[in-house]
Amino acid sequence: MLTHEENELLTRVGPGTPMGELMRRYWVPALFSDQLPKPDCPPVRVKLLCEELVAFRDTSGAVGLIDEYCPHRLASMFFGRNEENGLRCVYHGIKFDRDGNCVDVPCIAPGTTTENQMGAIKRQMKTKSYPCMEKGGVIWTYMGPPDKKPGFPDLEWTRVPDAQRVSSRRIQECNWLQGVEGGYDAPHLTFLHAGSVESSRRVVPSFYEVVAMDFGFAIGTGRDLGDGDIHWNINIFLMPFHKIISSVPAAAHMWMPIDDENTMLYSIDFQPNRPFTEEELKVCKGYDWIHAETIPGSDRTVCNRDNDYLIDRALQASGKSYTGLRGLGVQDAAIQESMGAIVDRRKEHLLPGDAGVAKLRRIMLETLREIAAGKEPPGLDPRSLRVRSTRYKAPPDARFLDEVHQRVHIDA
Repeated sequence: MLTHEENELLTRVGPGTPMGELMRRYWVPALFSDQLPKPDCPPVRVKLLCEELVAFRDTSGAVGLIDEYCPHRLASMFFGRNEENGLRCVYHGIKFDRDGNCVDVPCIAPGTTTENQMGAIKRQMKTKSYPCMEKGGVIWTYMGPPDKKPGFPDLEWTRVPDAQRVSSRRIQECNWLQGVEGGYDAPHLTFLHAGSVESSRRVVPSFYEVVAMDFGFAIGTGRDLGDGDIHWNINIFLMPFHKIISSVPAAAHMWMPIDDENTMLYSIDFQPNRPFTEEELKVCKGYDWIHAETIPGSDRTVCNRDNDYLIDRALQASGKSYTGLRGLGVQDAAIQESMGAIVDRRKEHLLPGDAGVAKLRRIMLETLREIAAGKEPPGLDPRSLRVRSTRYKAPPDARFLDEVHQRVHIDA
């Protein structure tokens, strides 16, 4: 159980909050590269960690991410003209480059200011901006202290060719922690994601291990299937909100906080060593797996809280579907959002199968305490993220702690 104060500490992500400041120490996803398809294309609104921003691709093809509101009269730069290596506010024509520098103030009549005065005005008008980088079809940004900017994370799925990756994103109408906890709630796989009532009777995990590592956490669930070995499933948690899923093909999630009560969930399938087959692509791009169909022109899912996620009660009653909800992505969203935007964890009663979730919370809280004491966050070294989730069998007397380190790390 989390106290109210602990839950607030973990879920609030705005500027100046402990969790918000922690997340700003990492490169975080802002949008997909193809949302800015060409130089001087229309800008796009982006909300990250409670901050309202605008992204644009300038004439050179580089991406800028600046405050949505012009520092002159606070008009939205979303309506700006993207031209000649800058974004120009249409209210009074003031122009900013991708680094937030004010480069033109045409609303001041010529001859009414000296060159020094104009320079001072431009410096005063500098707007907030964040550096951007494109990797793996995603535009990433760093929102933390400039002097502490880390190298870009060496994530396996960002290094594979486009033909070996399928990506999507969608809004989850709840805080980021509820999404992450859902990703590491091992027993729910047997029930929520069961294809039928019969398939929900599979063996649930018997063993739960969470090990703090230099990249974040390794979370293991073990099942005793009666063959003399323990069948271990290792999922990886990369700080601050990134999961590498032990599936075939390999997969990943990122629960990027939009604000305290909404999350942008990025979902990625990838083949580390070869392109997808046509059959694999058909499965990945369908909506029965981790991806969910979104409303055209929107990041909101077709199945959402307003239509009860299009639950099919007749299908559920037939026993052919445990939930009557189509697809793993919709099933997760329905349950995680059903708790409310920020659930009051004081009301919950954890069971043995929640050991992974409970330990994840404790490690995250301990991380915040260590950072408050002056320590550096884990997972800032790009090389530490050369890891892969996996599955393996081991004798009952083999310690998970001894196995996990050698099994999750991969070559550069």
